[in-house]
Order: sequence, then C-alpha cells, then structure tokens
Amino acid sequence: MLAKLSTRSAARRCAVTGTAALALLAAGLPAVASDGTGPDLSRFYRQKITWSRCKGDGMPADLQCGKVTVPLDYARPRTGTLDLALARYRATGKKRGSVLLNFGGPGGAGVPELAAGGKDFMGLTNGYDVVTFDPRGVGRSSPVSCGDGSDEASAATDKDTDVSDPQAVLRQLKQAADQCAKHSGPVLPYIGTVNASRDMDVMRQALGDKKLNYLGFSYGTRLGAVYAAQFPKKVGRLVLDGVDTLTEPMSEQGIAGAEGQQTALDDFVDWCAKDIACPFGQDARDGRDQVVQLVHSLDEDPVPTDLGQQFTGQDLVGAIGQALYSQDLWPSLERALAQLVEDGDTRGIMGFATGGMAPAGRGKADGGGLVDANDVPLDNLPAALMAINCADDPDRPSADRITRSLGRLRAEYEQASPVFGRYRLTEVLMCYGRPKGTDFIRDKVRDVHSAKMLLVGTRGDPATPYRWTVETAKRLGSSAVVLDNKGEGHTGYASSKCVHGKVDDFLLYGSLPPTGSSCGPDEE
Repeated sequence: MLAKLSTRSAARRCAVTGTAALALLAAGLPAVASDGTGPDLSRFYRQKITWSRCKGDGMPADLQCGKVTVPLDYARPRTGTLDLALARYRATGKKRGSVLLNFGGPGGAGVPELAAGGKDFMGLTNGYDVVTFDPRGVGRSSPVSCGDGSDEASAATDKDTDVSDPQAVLRQLKQAADQCAKHSGPVLPYIGTVNASRDMDVMRQALGDKKLNYLGFSYGTRLGAVYAAQFPKKVGRLVLDGVDTLTEPMSEQGIAGAEGQQTALDDFVDWCAKDIACPFGQDARDGRDQVVQLVHSLDEDPVPTDLGQQFTGQDLVGAIGQALYSQDLWPSLERALAQLVEDGDTRGIMGFATGGMAPAGRGKADGGGLVDANDVPLDNLPAALMAINCADDPDRPSADRITRSLGRLRAEYEQASPVFGRYRLTEVLMCYGRPKGTDFIRDKVRDVHSAKMLLVGTRGDPATPYRWTVETAKRLGSSAVVLDNKGEGHTGYASSKCVHGKVDDFLLYGSLPPTGSSCGPDEE
C-alpha cells in the first residue's frame, strides 16, 4: 500500500527540520536489556527526548520536533546507531501519556504528514501528546534511495522487453537491487517492520509511557500488529485502521492492490468527466483510455522536471496512486493532471509523487544522524516501500521462476489494471537480488495475548480490502475487535465521523465498541 495521505492538498510543501537534542538520564540504571535477556539495550531505554519548535517554512508554531536514538542492529547494538525524527503536538487537557501515530506506507514520513494534517488529531490532545515519527530508512531518518534502480527494474517489466532473453531481464533486476544498496547506506540491511517495531518500544520508554497507545493506518496496522506480537504486555490502547494482510505474499498483494487502485481511478475519471475543466474531456470511457495513453507516452518520452530529472509514466502512476486514497484529494489531482497535460508542468503532480513533501535532494545520512529535510532523496517513499516490503516477505522469486513466468505475470497484472499493473509488478520483482526477508510476521504474529485492539475495516477501501481486516482479526485472536466501516476510501478515521468518534472514544476513554459494530456512510 502507498502511504495514507492527509486530506489536505498533497502538493503542500513541508520543509521539516528538527532542532532537538537527545539527553541521557543520569547513570545508575541496571545495564540489562529491556526484557532482561539478550544484548544490553539499557542505554537506548534510558533516553529522554528534548523537544523544541520545528523549523522550516510553513511548520505549525505549536508543533515540536525531537529525535530518539536506536541501534542499527538490535542483535549487535555496538555496531552503530540511527537517529529517528519525531514530532508532537502537546496535550491541552489533563495529560495521560502519548499516542503514537503511523500514517502508512511503508515509506511514509510521519513528521511532515502530522505538520500538514494535524487538525484531524487535535481531539486526541484532550488527553495525549500526539506524536509521530519518520521510521528507519524513511524521511529524515537515514533515508534509503535507489538512484536509478527503480528505472532498471521498471525496464524489466516493460511490454517490449524480450522475455526470450531471460539473462537480460535478470541482469536488469540485479542491477536495480545493486543501485538501491549503493544509494541507501548502512540502514538497508536493517530496514523492515520487525526492527521498526522495536524502535517504537524505545520511543515508548523515551516518551515516559509504561504502555504504548497507538493509531496506525494502512501499513501502520502491520507495524502495530507486529508490536503487539513482540511486546504484548506493553500494549495500551491500540487502533489499526485500514488493516493490512499478515499472510498474503507480495505477488497476491500486488494483484489486489492493482485491482483496487484501478477501481478508484475509474471512479475518479467518472467524477472528473462531469467537470468541464477535466483534462480528459467529458466522456468517461474515453477519459480512461486517455490516462493509459498518457502513461505510455511518458514512459516512451519522459518530460523534464525543475530538478533536471525525467518524469516518466511510472512516476505518474505512483503519483496518481497516492491521490486516489482520499476523494478530498481529487480536485487537487484534477488540477495537477491539467497542468501536466496542457502545459507539461510536473510541479503539481510531483507533490503527490513525493508523498506530499517538497521535492528534495539526493543526500543520505552520515553516521546514522538525521538528514536535513532538503536532502531527503526524491525517491525515498517508493524506495522505502520496496525495501520494507521485501524485508517483511520471506518469499523470493527465483531466477527460473521469473524467466518462466514473466510473460504470464505481465498479462495478469495488465488485466488487473492497465494503469497500475506494471507499477505493482515492478514492486514485486524488485525483491529479486535482495536478501531473504523475515518469516516472523507470517509465522509469529498470531494469537496475540494483549489488551484489546480495535481494528477498523472499510468496505470500499481500494488499498486494504475489508477481507484483510477479517482475516487479520481472526489471526490475532480474541484481542482483536472489529469495527465495520460501510464507507468508501482508504481508511476510515479521516473520512467517517462515526469511525473518528469511536476511535477517539477508545483512545481517550477506553470505550471499546462491541465486535461486529458498524458505521454507516456519512451523510452529505
């Protein structure tokens, strides 16, 4: 799934810098791991965050930034560290702790997202500091990049690629993996949800909370479920909205995602065609064909951007995919597409392509410290998405399977979506040449004996099908309580007043709806 975006304009430019230092508490705590076993992690669990006003254009005056330090490798904590960027809105009511947010992805940076869309969470400040973070490898937290690696992988899925020369296809995929490793730095082998979950437990302690209160969207539900499995006794009030699958391999997720995004795109074009300003005209069927033609045209003849890079059809697909997760973004998407079609202007659409962040540079972390917001690689979101998904999936397509199945896979993905199929297939094939991912999520995240968790599934969700909510709830066991949102769009908190109210009631007051409860569509 791509990151859940704020319902504000995704083209809003957020330059985020954190002027914060990390202080260690006085010595004297026992030098043992947090759970009493394994490597000594005590120095990480002794941290106290120093907060200060976030710097950067357009940053809310009341948003504070900080950082926390975590081990690069939890099994060998002396091998290096990473700084993770944090941001918070302070509690306005009687504070009972913090609630940690993850907006999705994988690859979505939390700090700029909270800066742009914080108004949706102001109700939670009645009892909590509302906190978010850039996960390892994402945003300012040692961001990964593929350079031109994604272009190499995309070329392997091109319809003109000669599948009769399998070695050429495999070389392109291996070159793509090598490019990602080259541009990502030391964090790449240690990226993934299992380590990000452990990072959240360090944050919990640094925030001064005995238990983790958490609201995760889309991919953030995978992260929350893994946390519950790793630290069941540390689960406080935990909400998963837009529930991810814990079992389906990436190949099956890709097909489901392509189908869901194609349905959302068709709905957008139907809506756009009713507006005289629609860049695809007033015939919806013809408009859908025009979108396909535009993607193919940009793949064959990319247009330059203000940064001097080329904007391809696959870049456009990624940008459109971001915008389709909320109908509130459709007017902005229509204007951005009109700029592109009529004037060749990529600035509007690139606001979606970068996850709502300003186009940034191609820097990377030096020694695990935070990078400047202007040095976050432009491709960080898709590069992190692929890296984390690959790290979380133990399946790896063999060379033989790729060469035998590429033609069939291209046809299946193309049938699922003529627009998103190739993009989704590229994401799956990008795992070739990378180390095998963990089997922890598929094998160990089940029958979790924790406090009750609220799972929100939306019937018309284009990215996380409702059936995933049901399947994940069954897998998690009796701790999971399902709220059925009979609405549309990706996740329910920002689009449904009913969901918003029930989630806030649970997080603030512990009022949990009975499992099987539902929310109807909001009235216009």
